[in-house]
Order: sequence, then structure tokens, then C-alpha cells
Amino acid sequence: PCFWYMLWIEGVILRYRVLFLFNTFQNVNVNENETVQAVVSRIPLDVAFITLQFHTQHSNATLSYTRMPGLGLSLTAVDSGLLSPLIPGQTKLSWFLLAADGDSVAGTGVILPYTSSDPVPGACNLEFDLDIDPNIYLHYNLFETTIRFAPANIGYSRGSNPPACDTEVGENTRWRLRYDIYQYFLPESDLSEQSLITSIQSVANVQTMREHGKRLMTLSSSDKTEVVFSSIPGQGVIYSVIVRDPVLNTSSSYIPVHTYACSFSSTLDGCDTLGKISTRIFFTIAGLAGLFVCFFGHRFFKCELFCMGFGFAAFLFFVLITRTTKLDYDIRLTLTAVIGVVGGVILVMSWWRFGSVMSCVIVVGLVLGFLISSIVFFTPVGDIQVFRSNVVFWVTFSCIVVVVLLFFVRWPREGNITMCGVAGAYAVVLAVNAYIYTSLSYITLNILKRFLNDNFSKAFTDVPFQDIDFIMITVWVVLGVSGIVLQLYRERTRPFFPPSPYLMWLQERERRKTNVLDPSHHTSSLPSRLLARARQLTGRRESAGERTPLLL
Repeated sequence: PCFWYMLWIEGVILRYRVLFLFNTFQNVNVNENETVQAVVSRIPLDVAFITLQFHTQHSNATLSYTRMPGLGLSLTAVDSGLLSPLIPGQTKLSWFLLAADGDSVAGTGVILPYTSSDPVPGACNLEFDLDIDPNIYLHYNLFETTIRFAPANIGYSRGSNPPACDTEVGENTRWRLRYDIYQYFLPESDLSEQSLITSIQSVANVQTMREHGKRLMTLSSSDKTEVVFSSIPGQGVIYSVIVRDPVLNTSSSYIPVHTYACSFSSTLDGCDTLGKISTRIFFTIAGLAGLFVCFFGHRFFKCELFCMGFGFAAFLFFVLITRTTKLDYDIRLTLTAVIGVVGGVILVMSWWRFGSVMSCVIVVGLVLGFLISSIVFFTPVGDIQVFRSNVVFWVTFSCIVVVVLLFFVRWPREGNITMCGVAGAYAVVLAVNAYIYTSLSYITLNILKRFLNDNFSKAFTDVPFQDIDFIMITVWVVLGVSGIVLQLYRERTRPFFPPSPYLMWLQERERRKTNVLDPSHHTSSLPSRLLARARQLTGRRESAGERTPLLL
């Protein structure tokens, strides 16, 4: 009986064992209450340490050094990894993989070997639970995504003691290492698991990440091992850190992590329900109004003023109400729309009553200046280190707005028509973004985030540029240029701006009072004519001896 029992146990173990080859991805399914053993054998003797990484789309998986996970011996995450230093003569190694949340887990894993000259990721860890932690820890919110990782150490051979981390500072210590931060965007609007798996497999090691990813920055060993990026809800992003030894010209990769900046488990604001109905209604109406302003804004000046006053007041109020209250998003959006209508009406009525075109043009100029300044900082200029300072950023931002405003003062009609084309076409882009994701929405959204979040200045604002973005840039340019050219041509023989209706009424009234040649000057109003006619009839009756009836 013992023999058959041991044979059954061995069969169960073999059933839940997965053999890995170096640098070859292996898809693994872990059922509920199962433990899968990941095994690699025939390890070359020049390999000093090995990393195992396992990735799922949104379900947690546990990687453990032992069959029973314990503190400091395992890690649970959607992107998890373990690093194992090898001892002399060791040619075989195994880890254990479990489903963390009681449900089955499917993912992909790979084992990467490194030599004694390669840096050891996370070997100088003092913050996280694992003794040697090659993982990148990611946290996100609506505004920013933050990654943190443990410092690395210089490489060492099998059986030797690791170099000390902090006893010395010199070229022969870990302080010579450099950390390259990489970013890789998944296809836009693609939340499929297959897309993630394919992307992970294309950037999992040092060479492939350098080929396909984008290096954002390089940290020295004295820098804080924390980097902040701008969150892009619904857009898949993979982050990785490659540690380099500039003396030996070697490098190693931390475990890549991914995020969509949204939750797959939330039923309210999940990745599948990012497009709120209220947002779509709001921006659809804004897009239709923008299309009208783009081609007819200057001709229908009151409509243009209402739209600009709406946008100006709505933006300021949304910033104010978001920073000072915790109201639900739909309530804030509704209140923002109401205040926007009030702002639009006030701007139109101020022009109708006082007739000051220049004061209205200043508001319009501020809108265009804001948009142009936002475009400038949407480019790589926005990630220059000097603009991490809020003071430098806002001073530069304001200067660009003022320069655009001076253009309006000098050429008000041309500036107003330019604003109609540029801002109106961009409103159309925002309306499309409510249904199909496009990175162009972050031109203004990044500035809004900086208004709302005091720490957003630390974030990298890099966004993906893919086919849909180039299409939307073309649409923006074509609409904007067409609207500007059409309005300039149509308005070339007309007055620069239409006159104020109230001032025209005052002038007409004054003209009628003073112009004696105007027939209306000699024509009494209707009640006066009726009274004069009654007096005339009364006089005739009295002269004829008739008694005048008393009219009550």
C-alpha cells in the first residue's frame, strides 16, 4: 500500500509540474486549490542567478520559494517575480505557483538567466518583504501612476558573499549602477488578454524592452527609486526598469508591470464602463457647438460668445468644485454645465448692454491662449526637468497665454476667427474621444490634472500616439484650417464685429429725437394720436351746442 500511495503522490506532483526553458514563455493555468511547480533544469554553470516572472491580466497569482507560501518567501500580484541566487554545482531549480484569490488563474511566465557580471535587481532591498526583490510595485489613481522598486547590487559569482550595499560609496560598489526607466504602450482601446500577453512577451527582457520600449529617464543610485507618470484610464501600459553596470557594460531587468489605470472588477467605474453616459452627452453637445463655431462663429457673434463664456466659466467652476467638495462626478458635471450656461449668458449680455468688443475678445483670447499653451506642454517640452517646478511651469504657461492675448489686441478679427477654427475643431476631437479613445484629449486633461492635484508636477505626461491619434490630428487640422479660411473669406467685406443691439437702439432713439427731417419725428405715438382725435371731436360737438357725454 505504501508503494502505491507514493506512486500516486508522484503522479500528482508530475501532473502539476511545468518545465521551463530559458527565455521561452510558458502559458500556465492554475486551478482552484492547486499548486503548480515551476521547474528549470540543465542550468549552465556560468549562470549566477535566475529570475522567474509570471503575468496575468487582472487576477492575482502567488509565486513562492516553498510549497507553502509564507512572509518573505512569496509574493502575490498580477505581475510577480522571484530571484534565486545559485550555489556552486546547482543545475536544477524550482518554484511554486498558486491561485491567490481562490479562483483559477491563467497567465504566462518566463525564466531569465544572468551571469555573475550582471547587476542583481533588488538585492539591496530594505523596504519590501522579499530578501531579494526584483519586482516593481505600482500604484495608480485618477491622476497619476507611481512605480517603486528596490535598489540593485553589483553582480557576484556562485557561492561568494554579496557585496555590501551601503558600507562604501565608490566605483567598486552598487553606487555605480544606473537605472533606465522604460515605458511601452499596448494598442489603444484594446483590453483583451491576448494583447497583453503578446505585449509582455515582446518586452520581458533587456534586449526586447530596449528594442520596443521607450526610455523615459535614467536614475542614478543616489536618486529615489520612485517615478510618477500621468494616469491614462483604459490605456494599457507596461513599465520596466533596466539596471546597468557602466563599468562592466552589463545589465539586468526588473520584473515588468502593467496597468490600465482602471479596475476590471468594478461594476461602476471599471475598464469596460469608462465612457459615462453623462460625459458622452456633455461632450457630444460641446462637439456640435464646436463644429458650428468652427465655420460660423464670427458671423453669429452672440453664439460664439455664449460658447466661449460657457467653456471659460465651466472649466473654472469644475476646478473649484472638484478641489473643494467630494460630490459625485455626475453631480459635478451637471453643476458645471449650469454654471457654464450662466457664464455664457453673462458674456453675451455684457456685450449686448455695454458693446465693448475688446473686453469680450480678451475672454476669447484667454481661451485660445490656454489651448495653445496646453499644446506646447503636451509636446516633449512638458517633460523637461525645469517644468517639474510649479512656479516655473505656471509662469511659462501664463506668458504663452499673454502673448496670444496680445495678438488678439492687435488683430482682433483675425484672432477671433483663428480661435473659432482651432477651439471649435478641438471640441469636435473631444466629442470623438467620448466614444473612441484618442490621446489628444490629454492636451487639456493634463493641465486640468495639474490644477486638481498638487503632486501632479512630478508625473511624466507621455501618452501613446497610434493610428487613431494621427487620424484625429488630420481631422483637427482640416476642420480648423477650413473654418478659418472660410470665415476670413466670407467676412472680408463686412465690419470687423457686429454692433451692440442695445447701443444701436439708443442711437436710433436719439436720432429720432434730433432729426426733424425724419417723418417719425412728426408722428406721435399711438396713444397721443388717439387723445388728440378725441379732443378734436369734443370741440366740434361743443361748438354745435351738443352736450358732451361723460366718458368713464
